[in-house]
Amino acid sequence: MLPIEPESSRSLSADIRSNTPARLMIGRAGAAYRTSTQLSLREDHATAVDAVQRDLQLSTDFEPAFIEKWKLFETQTLVTNKREYLLRPDLGRKLSEDSKNIIVEKCPSQCDLQIVIADGLSALAVLHQVPQLLPKLVELGEQLGWTIGQPFMVRFARVGVMNDIGELLQSRVLVMLVGERPGLATAESLSAYMAYRPQPGDTDARRNLISNIHSGGVLIEEAAQRIINLAKQMLEHSSSGVTIKEILTPNLDNRTQHGNLS
Repeated sequence: MLPIEPESSRSLSADIRSNTPARLMIGRAGAAYRTSTQLSLREDHATAVDAVQRDLQLSTDFEPAFIEKWKLFETQTLVTNKREYLLRPDLGRKLSEDSKNIIVEKCPSQCDLQIVIADGLSALAVLHQVPQLLPKLVELGEQLGWTIGQPFMVRFARVGVMNDIGELLQSRVLVMLVGERPGLATAESLSAYMAYRPQPGDTDARRNLISNIHSGGVLIEEAAQRIINLAKQMLEHSSSGVTIKEILTPNLDNRTQHGNLS
């Protein structure tokens, strides 16, 4: 017979669990997890696997009205399928030649802000967050008088593909909205990688990151404002990466901080 947990302990456990998705104070059955915890872990793991393996396509996964409003088009890296994407990260950092030609043809160069959508390691994150975040970023950028580039999507993309895009378009600030690697807490978390005038050879030291964008983390309104504020710093200092530190304004939630990539 399992021991009965005191009322005070149950209350403390409930309070802790209500403030974090982490599996804290979940109890045990002997030396193992309880059955309910085991089933929950298996469900979350399956969701994470599905998010990584799903092949995101612009024409079938996004609403036609969203695609038409933003005149979105699809490009691709040197990767040809999802298996190759997972096994060859290097190919996901380079655009295909056809994609380069399409980008040059359809996108204006030298814009203040260029937004790129990338599938990354979670198609679910892109599908849940981008349709809300993209319009907000454009709205805030236009309010500041910035020129906004033509947004587009890159399939099978790694963060390093920002260098190829930067070389082609010479944008002042490039923002890549990309699906994060899913965990057992959520498979819907989006990241915004940012760089000032990215060029071939740039490393993580030249990039900044605002991560954890989802309903249980950084909300869309806050994420948009933080991205724009960080872009303003980049424009003011003509720099990005380790030389730039995000300054959070009082109205932003201090629970979430951006960090430079290691």
